Amino acid sequence: MRERYDAIVVGGGHNGLVCAAYLAKGGLRTLVVERRHILGGAAVTEEVFPGFRFSVASYVVSLLRPEIIRELELPKHGLEILPLDGTFTPLDGDYLWRVNDHGRTMRELRRWSRTDAEAYEEYGQLMVDMARFIKPILSVVPPDPGRLDPRPWLPLVRLARRFRDLPERHQATFLQLMTMSAADFLDQWFETDPLKATMAASGIIGTFQGVRSPGTAYVLLHHYMGEIDGAFRAWGIPKGGTGGVSGAIASSARAAGAQIRTEAPVARVVVRHGRAAGVALESGEEIEAGAVLSSADVRRTLIDLVEPGTLPPEFEDEVRRYKFRGSSGKVNLALDGLPEFACFPNAETTEHLRGAVSFSPSVDYMERAYDDAKYGRFSRRPYIDMVIPTLVDPAMAPPGKHVMSCFVQFAPYHLADGEPNWDQQREAFGDAVVDTIAERAPNIRDLILHRQVLTPLDVERDLGLTEGNIFQGELSLEQLFFSRPVPGWARFRTPVDGLWLCGSSTHPGGGIMGAPGRIAALELLRERRRAA
Repeated sequence: MRERYDAIVVGGGHNGLVCAAYLAKGGLRTLVVERRHILGGAAVTEEVFPGFRFSVASYVVSLLRPEIIRELELPKHGLEILPLDGTFTPLDGDYLWRVNDHGRTMRELRRWSRTDAEAYEEYGQLMVDMARFIKPILSVVPPDPGRLDPRPWLPLVRLARRFRDLPERHQATFLQLMTMSAADFLDQWFETDPLKATMAASGIIGTFQGVRSPGTAYVLLHHYMGEIDGAFRAWGIPKGGTGGVSGAIASSARAAGAQIRTEAPVARVVVRHGRAAGVALESGEEIEAGAVLSSADVRRTLIDLVEPGTLPPEFEDEVRRYKFRGSSGKVNLALDGLPEFACFPNAETTEHLRGAVSFSPSVDYMERAYDDAKYGRFSRRPYIDMVIPTLVDPAMAPPGKHVMSCFVQFAPYHLADGEPNWDQQREAFGDAVVDTIAERAPNIRDLILHRQVLTPLDVERDLGLTEGNIFQGELSLEQLFFSRPVPGWARFRTPVDGLWLCGSSTHPGGGIMGAPGRIAALELLRERRRAA
């Protein structure tokens, strides 16, 4: 007899594991099938070079929902988040250094601009207020605008009432965040160019847009909604790398009764009489289930894993129009020591390296990096967000050695006609990143022991993210809430009865958040209860 489960979750990334944990806790016999030898998807830790362990793709955590940490008891299963202390922006002969110590940050900002120092406190409180206002929507199932049932709209009615009760200034700010560019929004508050550039960087993560593109102010807010221990906009490194997050969720799922299989790639979702009936693995094995939930992105699930002709043609057309446009790459370095920044000579401390190092000297620099990408080339002088995890978690490398994580924008998945392909440009892309770092830290080349370069094509091949988009689709305004992934189909269900989506292609989007997996699982459990 074939094995049969109540639910099969396709993909052992963090959203798939969250989904499986909640389904198992809800009493469903649940199986996770993961194509790779290791769990985590993009939130994975691997020993790429002997003794050096990297968070290969995703590298920091902030958006992971507190309710998931609490309800799945993740600390009990080994989750420990080590806080990052601030952001260091190296410049020509100077630097901007904001830390978690509010007083020190105020003194640093006053060194640049007294006006900005005063505005910074007010701006920070306003953004926290905006984050608190919008935060409930991260747990809401989007309504279907085409249906008359008023019940799914009730959470939005409550949100509308809260919006009505906001001070007029907060209402205006919210509308600005929904429509403006990150650079224009920040121009209203600050005059210091490196400060605006560094803060605007959060508005372009995971999007094929520049800091002056309308809509990027929302992405700024999306990243502001992260929190650690109740502190908004706090970022941290999971002990053991981002694989520590996935490992803790997997442990919780197993403790609840879920089964997890690695090296079990899915060839197709089995559909019988219009209903998902299980999955067929590439090995030829078929596994039956009452429901299939895919944490793979919407295109991989509904175009690659479902037999052609199964979906309504107009729905399939909408799926094919969904925008991915991967725009980022990753360079991981194994180092023999720590970089020394020319703007911070003779440093007797490594404190400035214990947070993020942001290569974002000016707004024009950031926009020029985007200009390269607009014309189908990787940025020759890219924006880089650099973190050295071994300064807070020394076990990630041999004694005295370090690992360095470099998130890079822009690296467009689609290259211009006539440009060499990504396999031919991989090392040139890595060189551009090292060269950009070397402009500020001249000793970096002498420290590199090993180098791993991931282009968006590598991210697609290795991690299964279509076009290398780290959020399983752009966080552009037309692809949010009840339009994510397809208008009218944002409630985690699909036109195939029993086939669900639970990955970042669904609301509320990407990042190590877990919300899509949690909401999808709770919706399925709610549907089962109603049917019973």
